[in-house]
Amino acid sequence: MRHILVMGVCGVGKSSVAEAIAAALDAPYVEADSFHSPDNVAHMQAGRPLTDEMRRDWLEVIGAELAHQSRPAVLACSALKQRYRNLLAAQAGEMTIIHLTGARDLLEHRVASRPGHFMPPSLVQSQLDALEPPSGPHVTEIDVALSLPQVVARALDFVRSRGGGTGR
Repeated sequence: MRHILVMGVCGVGKSSVAEAIAAALDAPYVEADSFHSPDNVAHMQAGRPLTDEMRRDWLEVIGAELAHQSRPAVLACSALKQRYRNLLAAQAGEMTIIHLTGARDLLEHRVASRPGHFMPPSLVQSQLDALEPPSGPHVTEIDVALSLPQVVARALDFVRSRGGGTGR
């Protein structure tokens, strides 16, 4: 079983893209942000990036959630560093990865436009600094300057070409 990870820094539209992929594939959708502890949320709300230690517990809970899925799921998760992706894969298996990217000013604008979200625009740069782009045959990168339907179409084409979301 190969889950699908839709990843990238804040503001790339991970949730919107992952939800659309899950709907198109009739797959379970897992939103990583819903697994943050109240302490992690408060830390980010204060404009402070999470530490690797703070992310570890969060990623372990997400990995366990994926491991309990009975069929391939679509996960929206920043998964900025290779060690974070390795931690998820250790519990849930290797994943097909959709890496969403975008220009910093576009991402900061998007984050500033999200009412009520815990992530402030000031953390976009810290996430860009922490990002270790994934690579490999099960990874594609898509620029979110494209429209949402274009991003989703490209992601679905890639997922289907790799057998992602099919249980293979």
